[in-house]
Amino acid sequence: MNRHHFFPIGALVVLVFAITAGAQQPGTRPPAAQPTPAPGPAPPAMVPLPVSKMAVIYTDAFLDQKSGIAKFGTVLNKLNGEFQPLKNEITQMQQRAQTLEDEINKLRDAPAGTPIDQRSFQTKIDQLEQLKKDLQRKAEDAQASYNRRRQELFLPLQEELGKAIEAFAKARGINVIIDGTQVPLLYAADSMDITRAFITDFNSKNPVTAATSATPPE
Repeated sequence: MNRHHFFPIGALVVLVFAITAGAQQPGTRPPAAQPTPAPGPAPPAMVPLPVSKMAVIYTDAFLDQKSGIAKFGTVLNKLNGEFQPLKNEITQMQQRAQTLEDEINKLRDAPAGTPIDQRSFQTKIDQLEQLKKDLQRKAEDAQASYNRRRQELFLPLQEELGKAIEAFAKARGINVIIDGTQVPLLYAADSMDITRAFITDFNSKNPVTAATSATPPE
């Protein structure tokens, strides 16, 4: 007897449904395409960091008369030499004013009954007051002239030092130099201080003769 093998009905229905559901039916819209997710941000490129060498310099040490920049002493001597006659004149005026003041005080403190020429006494007082005014005006004018001349003489040297520091740094691979005189530092290792090395290098390349470095007499 032939045996008829029947496919279970429940399994057939499920199979047909799966096939028809996956097939495109006439008159129906195809399923919407799923949007492609936008690519995320690219990871940041690795930028190589510069290798820096830093140093500290203390420019106030340049002005030391014994161990500083020798050219500073030369320029200062030139400046003071130019103004020495004016300084002497002011000193003489101060001495005259002091002499007049002593004479006036002596007359004022004279014992009672001492004959005093009131006219001469008043003349001395007037002379002292005028001398003080002249002295103050001359001193102020002298100071202003001194400051202007100092700027004229020292500016070229400051520019020369700036270029020398730059050349010193480049020759030694230094990228940054901080002036410890101008910028307060919480800490800086002694090995970072190039002050003495720079002063020695600059003085060796810019020698000063004994004649130009001598301090002029007061």
